[in-house]
Amino acid sequence: MSDQLWSAARVADVLLRAEDTATPQTSILAEWDGLDLGTAYAAQDIALRMRLARGERLTGVKLGVTSKAKQRQVGVDSPSTAWLTDRMILPIGEPVPREKMIHARAEPEIAFVMGRRLEGPGVSAATALAAVEHVVGAIEIIDSRFSGYQFSMMDAVADNNSSGRYVTGPVGRAPEDLDLALEACLLEVDGEVVDSATGAAVHGHPAEALAFAANTLAERGLAIEAGWVVLTGGMTDAVPVQPGARIAAHFTTLGTVTVAGG
Repeated sequence: MSDQLWSAARVADVLLRAEDTATPQTSILAEWDGLDLGTAYAAQDIALRMRLARGERLTGVKLGVTSKAKQRQVGVDSPSTAWLTDRMILPIGEPVPREKMIHARAEPEIAFVMGRRLEGPGVSAATALAAVEHVVGAIEIIDSRFSGYQFSMMDAVADNNSSGRYVTGPVGRAPEDLDLALEACLLEVDGEVVDSATGAAVHGHPAEALAFAANTLAERGLAIEAGWVVLTGGMTDAVPVQPGARIAAHFTTLGTVTVAGG
């Protein structure tokens, strides 16, 4: 495709259509070197407006690439942010709709439910945590729209950080009752533990990830609103969701969250 045909709006339209039809898309950056990070975020915001126009409701924010290992893997030194809508909520007990996804993968996360508005700039981890109503365990089902799961950081941001579905656990705890850096998680697939991590894997501390999100959104004139869910990023590597598989995230104090492959 000619460079002249690309724009942030075109990127948004292409990727949202790929999501809606579960059709893989080749790397945008490989076709258009004008896809810088600013343009990628512009595409993400345009896609959000398209989602809202068709009836979706904004439910929160998600962070990506919050671990140092993942940042080294994709050649960046900071996380990225994206949007959550009610279409992405996976009710507890419902299987992952694999037929509506390209290559679903699951990762455990620590999630915040916001008690009040959090607006940057200048938000610290302590300030961010004071705005949290409660903390829950979560599993996010990510689903990149790019063929072979091959993409650049700019591709991923334009693709809403590979958003798919998310499920939050039934155990909510006040942030002051937790040591989030030490909150551990065992990731289990079909009864076998395949990975483990603590909250420190998430940008050093999940509250630091939350503060980063608030400060980054402020650069675009945006804030994190009361009632929103904030997914702070994968604690471990994501695992493929196979048909019929049972994936469980066992947290130290946040209980267990499970999903099953449909």
